[in-house]
Amino acid sequence: MTHAIVARQQGGPEVLEYAEVEPPVPGPGQVLIKVAAAGVNFIDTYQRGGVYKVEFPFTPGSEAAGTVEKLGAGVEDFTVGSRVATAEGSKCYAGYTVVDAAKALPVPEGVDDLTAAALPLQGMTAHYLINSSFRVEPGHTALVHAGAGGVGLLLIQLLKARGARVITTVSSGTKEELARAAGADHVLRYAGFPHHVRDLTDGKGVDVVYDGVGKDTFDGSLSCLRIRGFLVLFGAASGPAPAFDPQRLNAGGSLTLTRPTLGHFLLNQQERRWRSTEIFGAVADGSLKVRVGSTYPLADARQAHEDLEGRRTTGKVLLIP
Repeated sequence: MTHAIVARQQGGPEVLEYAEVEPPVPGPGQVLIKVAAAGVNFIDTYQRGGVYKVEFPFTPGSEAAGTVEKLGAGVEDFTVGSRVATAEGSKCYAGYTVVDAAKALPVPEGVDDLTAAALPLQGMTAHYLINSSFRVEPGHTALVHAGAGGVGLLLIQLLKARGARVITTVSSGTKEELARAAGADHVLRYAGFPHHVRDLTDGKGVDVVYDGVGKDTFDGSLSCLRIRGFLVLFGAASGPAPAFDPQRLNAGGSLTLTRPTLGHFLLNQQERRWRSTEIFGAVADGSLKVRVGSTYPLADARQAHEDLEGRRTTGKVLLIP
């Protein structure tokens, strides 16, 4: 037997139970992973709370790192003992999880287990945001909300490496220090941020806003954009963005709004390996720093969700079986 987190119905963090379960068995084309650490992400809270529909009983978690324990039939890319990570798993809040081998990512030497678990979802999200949702070029100015969050800290570093000017928002002095250490050029509080962004850009606005906050920042994000600017709405930490009249995009200067999700940017093995190889490689060579802000025992998943939703975390949140 092993342990996993199980939600038997949708609801708040209190529905998460630490339960004894049978270990999963890999099918053809799959690998069984002994989980060293599992990533905690906002999508897990959306699924638990019913924003995204899932079947209950439900074990959250799409992100983990660990060691391959068993191979399903036909698996040739890995061997028992291979270190792997994934952002496309399921039921990762557990001691063991099964992952399609095609969606398992090799972990290079020089990347420890906690970093490997912290990187796949947020790292590949940051990668597609600046390469595929809006291609950032040297000289662009970007506004990144929640600059001290897991994605935010990675985005700031990648944007600066690309030659962009970075403005970010945070909610506290401690988070401001983290965002500045990551390389942000300007760090703002949320109150009045559109006005300050206009001042910092001589009234022109930014080329792109990366908004993972949603409801609380959406209107302000639109008002920060230059003519023909891009709003990339990739999350909803404060709740879903409100319904709006598309005519606002015209009135704001022929703006573009996109609402991407990671799965649509990992459509095949070539794309998956491109993103993961670049992100893991940057960590291995020291050019990208990953902040693991909080680790919790697997049994404390409820507390991890409460802290994440309460905006009390910075960097990456991990569960340790």
